[in-house]
Amino acid sequence: MSAELKTEIWAQALLRRAAVAGAMGVVARRGDRDAGAVLVKVATLDGKARLYAPARDGEGERVWLDLSAGSLGEEERAVDEYVRKRSAQDPDLWVIEIEDRQGRTFLTEKIDRA
Repeated sequence: MSAELKTEIWAQALLRRAAVAGAMGVVARRGDRDAGAVLVKVATLDGKARLYAPARDGEGERVWLDLSAGSLGEEERAVDEYVRKRSAQDPDLWVIEIEDRQGRTFLTEKIDRA
């Protein structure tokens, strides 16, 4: 997410990139329009999913952490449970869900393993 963009606009742009590439994306949970944090779930339609969360690297640049690379794993049920817990703790949280058999994120920033 760019610091210049409001979360709602950033989310719309991500969904547009997914749609243009032939993937399906939806806002599964709408948070604060201006500055809510975002989780991006990418489901591959085979019971697997990956979850990405924004962070900053050592140089202050925006990166996305692949939470599924750690203990969360990529079972879609586990990813959904994590999202439910985070949503209960953060009323401003956005959740974007992308369905793409190839597992593409459509994120423009670097992705790091959590």
